[in-house]
Amino acid sequence: MSDTPGIVITGASGRMGQMLIGQVSASDRVHLAGAVERAGHAWVGQDIGVAMGGTAVGVIVTDNAAEAMQDAQAVIDFTAPEATLAFAKIAADAGVVHVIGTTGMTDAQIGALDGPAKQTVIVRAGNMSLGVNLLTQLTKRVAAALDEDFDIEVIEAHHNQKVDAPSGTALMLGEAAAEGRGVALADVSDRGRDGITGARKRGDIGFTAIRGGDIVGEHDVMFAAAGERIILRHIASDRAVFARGAIKAAVWGQGKPAGAYDMLDVLGLND
Repeated sequence: MSDTPGIVITGASGRMGQMLIGQVSASDRVHLAGAVERAGHAWVGQDIGVAMGGTAVGVIVTDNAAEAMQDAQAVIDFTAPEATLAFAKIAADAGVVHVIGTTGMTDAQIGALDGPAKQTVIVRAGNMSLGVNLLTQLTKRVAAALDEDFDIEVIEAHHNQKVDAPSGTALMLGEAAAEGRGVALADVSDRGRDGITGARKRGDIGFTAIRGGDIVGEHDVMFAAAGERIILRHIASDRAVFARGAIKAAVWGQGKPAGAYDMLDVLGLND
């Protein structure tokens, strides 16, 4: 058995699930310890390598997450909010690091992670890439430096299969801008403009969501004032950047005290 941390991937058949399995399998820092799919899925019972169209790797897809995590050290989870909450309890009971890249979670669902975080390490982020987390810090600092003469707009673009909007990353950037200004995002968020909306309210943080084609992820934070604009931008052209960040988080979490963390903790960027 490898002496590197064993990683379980949930949602194994999904776009990110397959990317994660490929990146974990290719890594010399971790090894693949399990692959989980929902009950009744065609991949359950198959070797994950064969299910993905390749050769056998010795890991059988299972619908029993608790069994998969039994001998693992971490689980990486890019699934759906309700599934993530169920996996959080299982990961806490198993004492494995839970890395969460799931987006579209409500405040109540995020709050429900507090219980499991008392038992194990949870690393949750709207985006796992190094570049986006640097962008988050830059957004906070620029927002703190500029007054409300500068309107803030977060513009995000993703593929046409994405089901939530604004994206988790866009919300993360909006939170950073709000924090920089010393306000609560819920009080200044401006979304879903349509029809006769009236003039933009001073101090609002706006969101624009674009969906089309196979766009992996593009995020701009625009600070617009009379006569000038500042635009901070991140473009992801390969989902592997998210997978590599998640693996980094899984390794970082080994031996850390139980608690809720984010990628800024992992990257040492928290103030």
